[in-house]
Amino acid sequence: MSNQEKMSCERRRLIAATAAVGGVGALAAAVPFVSSMLPSERAKAAGAAVEADISKLEVGQMMTVEWRGKPVWILRRSPEMLESLAKVEGELSDPASERKQQPEYCKNATRSLKPEIMVAVGICTHLGCSPSSKFKQGAQEGMSADWKGGFLCPCHGSTFDLAGRVFKNKPAPDNLEVPPHRYLSDTRILIGEDTQGA
Repeated sequence: MSNQEKMSCERRRLIAATAAVGGVGALAAAVPFVSSMLPSERAKAAGAAVEADISKLEVGQMMTVEWRGKPVWILRRSPEMLESLAKVEGELSDPASERKQQPEYCKNATRSLKPEIMVAVGICTHLGCSPSSKFKQGAQEGMSADWKGGFLCPCHGSTFDLAGRVFKNKPAPDNLEVPPHRYLSDTRILIGEDTQGA
């Protein structure tokens, strides 16, 4: 191999090594730049939409995600839970969610886009306490014998059904808030925006 051929090979190796180091450097510089475009924790707390994975949520289970600093409950209702909704309508203060501005898709018997999934802000509309889940029917969880399941606010005794609708003659004036939300897939919900852009 001639001297000129050796220098040409070394030059190619040097160019390849320089290109590899430059590529790694560009990637290292791009990662923080791209991640800076994602919403920060502060932006999420201020109102950025939050994605929730409900793939592991079993029937009768509830999970909580945070949106705008508020707890948002996602409950996978059983067929029995759904049946209980019609049984309590006469006992509710606002069964059709007409009194307070809510998304249009909550103005139905299940207050939801998909009947089996309830999405609601877990803050009592009276003074802002967080209600407890009392899903079992009857007096099993310290409720009355005719209890059909739902939520109890421990602060002043307001009760809500399994769709977040408030019962009559309770301190809470309105149903639990349904936040704007939409389904990205069968297992992912985006809380904070809906298809109408609310």
